[in-house]
Amino acid sequence: MPLNRRTFLGTSAAAGAGVAIAGGSAVPAAAHGHGHGHGHGRPPKRYSFTVMGTTDLHGNVFNWDYFTDKEFDDKDHNDVGLAKISTLVNQVRREKGRANTLMIDAGDTIQGTQLSYYYAKIDPITAKRGPVHPMAQAMNAIGYDAAALGNHEFNYGIPVLRKFEEQCDFPLLGANALDAKTLRPAFAPYVIKKMRTPHGPDVKVAILGLTNPGIAIWDKANVSGKMVFPGLEEQAAKFVPRLRSMGADVVIVSAHSGNSGTSSYGDQIPYVENAAGLVAEQVPGIDAILVGHAHLEIPEYFVENKQTGKKVVLSEPLKWGQRLTLFDFDLVWEKGRWVVERAGSQVLNSNTVAEDRKITRLLADEHKKVVAYVNQVIGTSTAAMTTAEAAWKDEPIIDLINVVQAETVKAALAGGAYAALPVLSQASCFSRTAQIPAGDVTIKDAAGLYPFENTLEARLLTGAQLKDYLEFSARYYVQTAAGVPVDTAKLTNADNTPDYNYDAVSGLTYEIDIAKPNGSRIVNLSFEGKPIDAAAQFVLAVNNYRASGGGNFPHVAGAKQLWANSEEIRNTIIAWVQAKGSVDGAQFASVDWRLTREGTPVF
Repeated sequence: MPLNRRTFLGTSAAAGAGVAIAGGSAVPAAAHGHGHGHGHGRPPKRYSFTVMGTTDLHGNVFNWDYFTDKEFDDKDHNDVGLAKISTLVNQVRREKGRANTLMIDAGDTIQGTQLSYYYAKIDPITAKRGPVHPMAQAMNAIGYDAAALGNHEFNYGIPVLRKFEEQCDFPLLGANALDAKTLRPAFAPYVIKKMRTPHGPDVKVAILGLTNPGIAIWDKANVSGKMVFPGLEEQAAKFVPRLRSMGADVVIVSAHSGNSGTSSYGDQIPYVENAAGLVAEQVPGIDAILVGHAHLEIPEYFVENKQTGKKVVLSEPLKWGQRLTLFDFDLVWEKGRWVVERAGSQVLNSNTVAEDRKITRLLADEHKKVVAYVNQVIGTSTAAMTTAEAAWKDEPIIDLINVVQAETVKAALAGGAYAALPVLSQASCFSRTAQIPAGDVTIKDAAGLYPFENTLEARLLTGAQLKDYLEFSARYYVQTAAGVPVDTAKLTNADNTPDYNYDAVSGLTYEIDIAKPNGSRIVNLSFEGKPIDAAAQFVLAVNNYRASGGGNFPHVAGAKQLWANSEEIRNTIIAWVQAKGSVDGAQFASVDWRLTREGTPVF
């Protein structure tokens, strides 16, 4: 009997996950069912199921903020963590029937809190007889079916990621994470799940995982020469038809990629960072996309496919487990196959439920250990410092980051060819709630100042390039004419520029004239009291995200790298405080920059 498409269907989920890697064919299975559409006046067969989705969990299990060491809260009173998500998942499964649900994630799982940091670095999962990662334990307990790889999965290196993968009872998917030598997927590209229906024939649901091409830049040190990351659209175009030919009735993409069609890494690689909408538009045969990476909330958004005119539903649940996406699919049996009649989505808010005690009990010991770790005292501070106004004023707490970075780079370059050059430093206000208290300073205080796992580099820039860099950074402020009252709540984040893409540079003095248009805001740029020499060379102490093109700042990604370190900046800050024993803002704080309008300071 010739193998036609109908008889070629029955691939198991395990074969589905492995088939594409081997490039082999699936095992043939007998065709299902003998239904012939809606003939003889019988009502058509129907089946509905729900796919639940999370994304950008970033190490959040508990509704807890390890940087403040208290229950998480924000101005909208969101809650975070998988313990809350678990309660929502249990509710949905009770309502729909567990067999009619799937649970997926769109990446950025193992980095972001001190809980995830602890099990990557302090008590690493990679150690002999090491612990099981708390995120793996929680996700296994909840019963995830698949998770896409996020870019932050690569932050701790491939061995930690592989160990995490081994500890998960579900596949980590990445159809565009390829082995650099063979150009074959380095992870399972997809998984196929079968939903039992009351009508005989199963519904085959394919989940295709796509990750972010920016990994090649942001985690260059960990992936260079090992893995490559082609664009989402080209890999989707390769795999979606394959999944359909394998008999997938429904194709869902879990994409660690936002929806905006933009990139923060400029033209360094030819792929789009936030490509989920483009995938829906350009690749026929997709029913739904779980969107990640952008940390935005999109309950339901439709994109029309350019070739077929079919609408694809996209949803992005808010980060850290603040929301759970529900995709609802209604199918009808037509002409011997299941067809998606309707697909829609919504999000549930995790602040409407209590934490699942099963999850909090499961990880109570890990939580305790991490709380004890972050509360270790590492030094004292002569005065309280805070980031509350650091987005518009040169504050001592940001100077602290810059002084640690500049001193570290100076020490690293000492005795070498670049030792005589002045060292400048860039830092961002990552969190507007970070503080160093007067008195005892703990690990959590220092770590809260630098919540990202960035490492430090030294790059060579000229005076002219630094002016361009500062002009680019100054786009962060909303243009505000002289004399108009300034409302700090509306002054920053122009064109949706996040706080982490505004840099204050220390070692120079300058003014930012917010009455002027973008590109001509930097005035009185001086070094050691004299106007900066456009041709003079400077060393910039810069984090690896910025140095590798993150935020698309000019010149820095192409600038000569003089030195790089694999130690996280926040650990360098912690070690600096420990070595000094005391933090005294009077020794390092200086007002290097200020906002002005026509020469008059704004503050």
